[in-house]
Amino acid sequence: MVFSSICVCIGQLCWKLSTSGNARYLCAGFLLYGAGALAMLTAYRFGSLSVLQPILSINYLFTIILARLVLNEAITVYQVIGIVVISGSVILIGSSEH
Repeated sequence: MVFSSICVCIGQLCWKLSTSGNARYLCAGFLLYGAGALAMLTAYRFGSLSVLQPILSINYLFTIILARLVLNEAITVYQVIGIVVISGSVILIGSSEH
């Protein structure tokens, strides 16, 4: 699910970058988003939905990090608090899997 989240977030970033008219970013975005979807389907095959689905909330974490690193967007205090809460929640939910 982590790999899926990374692919989906980078794919969406590519879509954002494609708005400047670069079709390569658009195509890369679709490929990465598709790879993320396939990874997600594979994870669903082997894991329980009640654990895997909440793990996808790390998309928010990756999105904030990518926005800062690539787009130079500012990170607010509320976003940092959100990152901490989401990270802690994912760790708790992920470690509950038997």
